[in-house]
Amino acid sequence: MALAARMGRLGTETAFAVSAAAAEWGSRGNRVYPFHLGDIDLPTPANIVEAMDRAITDGKTGYCPAAGIPALREALADDIGRARGMDIGAERIVVQPGGKPVITKFTQALVDPGDGVLFPNPGYPIYESQIEYYGATPLPYRYVPTTTGFAIDLDQLRELAPSATALVYNDLQNPLACESSDEERRAIAEIAIENDLSVLSDEAYFEMRYSGRSRSIASLDGMAERTVILYTFSKRFAMTGWRLGCAVAPPEIATAMARINTNDESCTTHFVQEAGVEALRDPSGAAALLDELRARRDATVAALAEVPGVSCATPEATFYVFPDVTEAMAITGHDDVADFATAALRSTGVSFCTRRHFGRPRPGETTEHVRFAYSGIGTDDISEGLGRLGEWIGSHR
Repeated sequence: MALAARMGRLGTETAFAVSAAAAEWGSRGNRVYPFHLGDIDLPTPANIVEAMDRAITDGKTGYCPAAGIPALREALADDIGRARGMDIGAERIVVQPGGKPVITKFTQALVDPGDGVLFPNPGYPIYESQIEYYGATPLPYRYVPTTTGFAIDLDQLRELAPSATALVYNDLQNPLACESSDEERRAIAEIAIENDLSVLSDEAYFEMRYSGRSRSIASLDGMAERTVILYTFSKRFAMTGWRLGCAVAPPEIATAMARINTNDESCTTHFVQEAGVEALRDPSGAAALLDELRARRDATVAALAEVPGVSCATPEATFYVFPDVTEAMAITGHDDVADFATAALRSTGVSFCTRRHFGRPRPGETTEHVRFAYSGIGTDDISEGLGRLGEWIGSHR
């Protein structure tokens, strides 16, 4: 039985491959410090779990509307709109089994084979996977280092935009942990409007910030009618395995995405949606989650500051850091970042992703970076693991 040709174009979430290597190393009795996967090892707030239990007991276990139950769509419209300063009606909300399906359904609904799609590189690998799977033309745009992290290369984006019909934009970015300035966000909106681009605004980390205020590109003039927002419960409420999210889309696009829902999964699990209503009704548990993640961020940044040959900015959002390890690789005698990561795992137990897990390196890249996720490891283990990493690198001097 032969696979369809398009399967050769389907990528994967490459962090899971690092998980497999870390699990194999741990299965031999070795200690592993898991900085590789952006999962959350903290419990979902109790009120959400209790709401799900009640919904199951009440028989909310059958089919429900493809676009989502009315109570959740209304709660999402209110919550998302209020946080972004937008007037969003429930007709714009299409509930999904997680945030990731929004990427797929945006591509299915708005991108034809051969269309150019702009996407961030480094960036979440599923963007490129879906663009190529559906036969579109991938147009990766790059980031440039700044004193506070990274910024989008707007000159390159302007150069590529006339060849595109759609733009994937991830403010509060994975893996870079950076966010756009107001000026950069306005410039991207201008590029989208000038080139009549459909925009996917991935806002998975909108609430995962430690200071300041998040803003959505969809709230800028002329953008609501051309933007699909990706929203997920996974990060904000530690609900990664629950698979609950939504798309916020112009009404005609929302209708199309709901029709895709009917074809793909019929509906998102009813009792999980009821739990989502409770999460939005009482989001108090999310504050404790964010406090813990802030402590982990501080521990990670402090420990990395002591690691020879490693430098990184302090992010104000997400739960990642993306340090420059070019000098650390030179100290340990590595010229390949994958070999460096493998050696670090086997010598220290510290497991992390590299820049190459987030898109093909572009010509002209002269530095090497890796991504540390601190969402699945406690502060004591952060300090211990990164301390071991520092000792290993330092031993090569």
